[in-house]
Amino acid sequence: MPKLDVFDTRKQKVGEIDLDDAVFGAEVKAHLLHEVVRAQLAGRRAGTHYAKERAATRGSTRKLYRQKGTGRARHGQRRAPLMKGAGRTKGPVPRDHGFRPPRKVRLAAMRAALSLFRQEGRLFVLDAFPLPDPPKTRVVAEVLERFEAPGGVICDGKGNEALRRASRNLARAVFLPPEGLNVYDLLKADRLLVTREGVTALSKALKPARPPRRAKAAAAVPAARKA
Repeated sequence: MPKLDVFDTRKQKVGEIDLDDAVFGAEVKAHLLHEVVRAQLAGRRAGTHYAKERAATRGSTRKLYRQKGTGRARHGQRRAPLMKGAGRTKGPVPRDHGFRPPRKVRLAAMRAALSLFRQEGRLFVLDAFPLPDPPKTRVVAEVLERFEAPGGVICDGKGNEALRRASRNLARAVFLPPEGLNVYDLLKADRLLVTREGVTALSKALKPARPPRRAKAAAAVPAARKA
């Protein structure tokens, strides 16, 4: 079970925490991260692109001139797609670009992203994130500067309205509750600052129902040797 130091907002060590190996020590699979990020970006597309087809353009349906005897190319109506300003053949129409990966894939991608941050030393656990009343953006910015995380993600285990309000005016950093933490915002960030309560909430939400196959195989080896 991996361990991490716990800091206060002044970056002074105040203890240690045991992390769930199934959540923060999972195998990092790039193809899962890619699929989930692609799904998130596809869901953000407006899908309002539109080009008029032949039936939607203005103009008469009358034949421009007779079929034979003019020496010119054969033409029908002016709304034909090969005419200038006419409708487009099989042009884009408004549609939903979004798709939803399976739930197991989404959870596995989140575990992979958190494990990647832990492996690279970009995950910091805070004992708490106290703020003055009223909350000040300057205080949050100073904490992020101490952890060298101007574009970091802050995660707390409860609906910390004061922290959300204090961080919403920051240019690059963002506050996300555990239920709002996502792969795209994580991979875009340079650091992840999460409180103890946030670690507990993430471990509870992301822990797989069954142990991974590699854990099963490792547990089966001693039993086979005894036999």
